[in-house]
Amino acid sequence: MNDTYYEFGTAADRWDRAQLFFEAKEYLTAARILGGLVEEAPEQVAPRLLLARSYYHSARLARAEEELRAVLERDPVESYARLMLGRTLERQGRQTEAATHLRLAAALSGDFGQPENGA
Repeated sequence: MNDTYYEFGTAADRWDRAQLFFEAKEYLTAARILGGLVEEAPEQVAPRLLLARSYYHSARLARAEEELRAVLERDPVESYARLMLGRTLERQGRQTEAATHLRLAAALSGDFGQPENGA
């Protein structure tokens, strides 16, 4: 495929195409399309999250982390981005840093875990 295929159509067309590639587990192709969308509208969270997921699933963990941090810079209470960042850091062997984000994600989503000692 050539570059014009990825750039073809409206932003909505490209968003739909990226989602189709992601669902087909063609993560690198989805990321290629989403990269252009993120450049055009860096303030939108959904394309960045899907781009981060595409990077995560294709083991491009540093890039996933970069996109997730960009989402959290814009929206610090985005619980799914916190969860994904925690999982991304875990995959990189950064357990201590991951634990912080995973706890924040749980708190933001209202999951406070089981009470200790039956309390």
